[in-house]
Amino acid sequence: MSIVVTGATGELGRLVVDALLADPSVPAGSVVAVVRDKEKAAGLAERGVELRIADYSRPETLAGAFGAGDRVLLISGSEVGRRVPQHAAVIDAAKAAGVAQLAYTGVLGGPDADFDLAAEHKETEALILASGLPYTFLRNGWYSENYTANLAPVLAHGAVVSNAGDGRVASASRADYAAAAAAVLTGPAGEHLGRAYELSGDEAWSLAEYAAEVAARSGREVVHTNVPAAAHREILAGAGVPEFFAAILVDVDEAIARGSLAVRTGDLARLIGRPTTPVGTTIGEALAAAE
Repeated sequence: MSIVVTGATGELGRLVVDALLADPSVPAGSVVAVVRDKEKAAGLAERGVELRIADYSRPETLAGAFGAGDRVLLISGSEVGRRVPQHAAVIDAAKAAGVAQLAYTGVLGGPDADFDLAAEHKETEALILASGLPYTFLRNGWYSENYTANLAPVLAHGAVVSNAGDGRVASASRADYAAAAAAVLTGPAGEHLGRAYELSGDEAWSLAEYAAEVAARSGREVVHTNVPAAAHREILAGAGVPEFFAAILVDVDEAIARGSLAVRTGDLARLIGRPTTPVGTTIGEALAAAE
């Protein structure tokens, strides 16, 4: 039995592999990274991780990606609009191989999520259920890094711009979500099968509070500027954001305003056995990395 992480060279995948290798009960030789680019994964191979080369968009390459009894993490693809057929190819290959567990990184709320970005995740969960595979749904909330990745323009303009109003976000660090994935892949056989975890941070914050935290930690003046949805789309377009992605971001902000991403169940903290990482910590790390 191997523990197989797909998309293992991505930002989340690398952290999942790190979490697995940090677990003394997990031999490095039992960890498998499914990647598209062998050279990009050279660092993983040097750490004793087995590489299997496959591409979500090329189903024929997935035939040898999994083995009978493997525990598999399907990390959702990054190509919005193409993810359902990509995920279907992975699900089919996992079923053909007879894997013991297929964990999937979906979105907070699962079938009840009410924003456009959730649509492909809902379809993927339905495909997994229809496959009959033993599954675990990791319904990830927002990564704090979704915001801190954009600190440069925030600091340059002194503003966090949104149409989210006073809505709150129960975010956690990407490493927190990776630790949760590692936990369900290494737990006792059957412990996490047939379960859906709603994963989010312990604390929910507003964008005004986020802006104040950035200001406090950077020593710069930063405020939250709330604008109508149409104006936000125009601002994003002016910043070079593609129209389809700008629409997604604006729709997410509307979901935040409705409270859709403020849900706190405690599932994430329970899985990782510690409190989730405060957004202020992630802000501080991002500022330090930018120096």
